[in-house]
Order: sequence, then structure tokens, then C-alpha cells
Amino acid sequence: MATRKSIDWEAVEASYRSGAPSVRALAEIHGLTEGAIRKRAAKEDWKRDLTEKVQAATKEKLVRTKVRTESTQRTDAEIIEDEADLRASLVLAHRAGLAQWRSIADKLGAFLAEADVNDDNHSDFARSLNAGVDAQLKVIKGERQAYNLDEASDDDKGETVTRIELVAM
Repeated sequence: MATRKSIDWEAVEASYRSGAPSVRALAEIHGLTEGAIRKRAAKEDWKRDLTEKVQAATKEKLVRTKVRTESTQRTDAEIIEDEADLRASLVLAHRAGLAQWRSIADKLGAFLAEADVNDDNHSDFARSLNAGVDAQLKVIKGERQAYNLDEASDDDKGETVTRIELVAM
């Protein structure tokens, strides 16, 4: 543990207020306990209120660095088009990956539908069924996000599918 005189509380406060790293990581970096940091933060009323501003500044620097490294100044429209292309290719890659995971989940579902359950394998079957349902739910969630279907309409709000309902389908 660091001695009181060797602790740079200004650096601790700056990192704490910026929202990064976590309090646990911050404690490890400065040789403190999480409790010591939380106690000091409460005593001096530190707020982790700069996180969004730091994220926005980071994004701005990333965009500006990309612009500055090119030989000519790009227009906003060119920046938007390039970023849209990048994001679209990323979403398309996500969709392809999700299709692969859907295929795997479907194979597991087909296998479990045909499997005979007996005293020797019922616990393995139950674990496989649980894993299959979890995989299916994760694939569904990922697909809904990748295809922008996760915005619930007024008709869909409040409707969720539970594991039991999914298994019963």
C-alpha cells in the first residue's frame, strides 16, 4: 500500500471524474483500495460526470486525426459517407456472423428435438436445452439489433418472450 505522502490525489480525482478506468483499476494503479477512493470521492464530492464529454472528445479526435492525415481537407459529406460505409460494412459482417450462429442454434434445436431422454442423459439434455435456449435468445437479440428491429412499436411494448414461452413455441 502506498504511503499517504506518495499518493497523487489530484491524478486520482482526475481519473475518477473522467469515468475511466474503473474504481477497481484506479485503486490498483495508485496502490489504494476501492474503499479509500470511494471514501475520498464522497468526502470531497467528486462526481463521475465527465464520462460523456471524454467520449465525445475522443470521437472528435479520432475523426479529426483521420481528416488531418489525408493530403486534402475532406468535406463533411465525404466524412459522413466514409463513416457510413464503414458502419454499414460492420453491420453486414455482424449479420453474416449472426446467420452462422442461427444455423448452429438451429442444429442444436433439431438435435435436441430428436434426442431420446432417459435416466442416464436427462441432466445433460437439460443443460443442452438451457444452452440452446440461451443461444437462441442471444441470436434473436443480435438479429433484432443488426436489422434495427429492437425499436419496439407502441403495439409491441411490454411484450417479451420468456424462456418457457420460447421452448413451448
